[in-house]
Amino acid sequence: MNSWLAHRAAKPVVFCLAALPLLWLVYAAFADRLGANPAEALVRATGDWTLRALCVVLTVTPLRTITGWPSLARLRRMLGLWTFAYAVLHMLSYSWFDMGLDVPDIAADIAKRPFILVGFTALLLLTALAATSFNRVIKAMGAKRWQALHRSVYAVAGLAILHFFWMRAGKHNFAEVAVYAAILGTLLGWRLVQFIKKKRR
Repeated sequence: MNSWLAHRAAKPVVFCLAALPLLWLVYAAFADRLGANPAEALVRATGDWTLRALCVVLTVTPLRTITGWPSLARLRRMLGLWTFAYAVLHMLSYSWFDMGLDVPDIAADIAKRPFILVGFTALLLLTALAATSFNRVIKAMGAKRWQALHRSVYAVAGLAILHFFWMRAGKHNFAEVAVYAAILGTLLGWRLVQFIKKKRR
């Protein structure tokens, strides 16, 4: 598996797999297959895929460590950028279909509704991570400062779960929230354990 992950074809294959949900949504929108409320379907679907992509990104390091597949690390940046892309599409869907791209109304809505403010904060953090994910920026920042900034992915995970929880609270539907919270909690818990072990050594 590690040799396959190191192959030059691995990145294009993973890129295409990450793009499949977006391609499906584009097709479904043009084929009128998004249900009675296409706008709501797009907002929810892009939000769901942002969470799923975030789970995948946070799985890379534990999986790499447990399996001994170091080549997994070369896919992490691309997966992180896809997470950011789906988050931007989620925000764009809300801004366009719910708010008609009216910037003053969007700003007022963000300030008024806590769950949107939390989601917007997570997007801002993801923007910082995406903007500093390139080799030239990493070199300019220095490894320590870059690592410190990119630890904010943990804050992104927490904010994303809180955003999802508040969104579902109105309908008292917490089943999916619990699943994502369990997955992200396990992944972050693993990282915490590794950090404690490293400190002790």
